[in-house]
Amino acid sequence: MAHRIGGRKLSRKIGPRKALYKNLIVAILRYEQVKTTEARAKEIRGQVDRVITLAKDGTLASRRRIVADLPDEPLVIDKLYREIAPKYGDRSSGYTRTVRLGQRAGDAAPIVQIELV
Repeated sequence: MAHRIGGRKLSRKIGPRKALYKNLIVAILRYEQVKTTEARAKEIRGQVDRVITLAKDGTLASRRRIVADLPDEPLVIDKLYREIAPKYGDRSSGYTRTVRLGQRAGDAAPIVQIELV
């Protein structure tokens, strides 16, 4: 019994799972909306909030933490600091919204669109 172990495995080992999360976070920051499964969206929702909160801080240390966490995407990090973080200056959390879109045709997995509010 695995008590007090958070997160979903998503049928992946830890390396590919972390890569999936990082790439989804970058996609949300780049395009401001992504269609994915409900389980994946629920997993990365908190991580996107944490990245935006760090960007709102604006310090060099927070920028280095974001660069260390995300893949090498300088354009996305610049967009995060110049456009996204100032837009949420008065909001303390809850930067994302999920909208249900139905089920995927192949395996009937619930599909949602996760987007920045």
